[in-house]
Amino acid sequence: MSTDWDRQSGFKEAFEAMQARKQEDAHALEMLGARPVHLPFCDAQYLHTPSRDELAEALRHTLHAYQPENVMVPLGLFHSDHTLVSDACLSLIAGMGDTVFHTYEEIPYRRMEHAVPDRIEELTKRGYLLSPADDLAATARQSVSHEQMKREAIAAYASQLRAFGPDAETTLYCEEKYWRLQRA
Repeated sequence: MSTDWDRQSGFKEAFEAMQARKQEDAHALEMLGARPVHLPFCDAQYLHTPSRDELAEALRHTLHAYQPENVMVPLGLFHSDHTLVSDACLSLIAGMGDTVFHTYEEIPYRRMEHAVPDRIEELTKRGYLLSPADDLAATARQSVSHEQMKREAIAAYASQLRAFGPDAETTLYCEEKYWRLQRA
């Protein structure tokens, strides 16, 4: 099996793509002083999508094991996997009072017309409070090495960059927006 995205990324079959992406992920996160924790789930494109509850339980177990101070959650724009992860993480907020949850607008979907405001409106209607976290962006901007670190980490995802095509830089390297997530 292979998907269009796999082929655009330069792979002949899905297993090869998944293995390469895990290696790229480990390399990028190592540059940032982090390490990946890969859960036993596949992207929706491989037809083995977990339910929101299955994913939430796996995330709950992982977060309890690591006890992070902060959790970064995709806003859940456009891509079904991003929305699934976002919704699973949102379901954990109430039970993790000592952990601060933030969300971010995902590349490249943040550039889709109305995607960000529509998702924020949806989450607000569902009882979540999203407060701009300008301090996160300001802290990143103050770091002279932040831009270079970001570029190097993005470059580690060589297979995905191939699939994004020649216009990738216009969407990948611009500054992100962040929000603190809370139950209203």
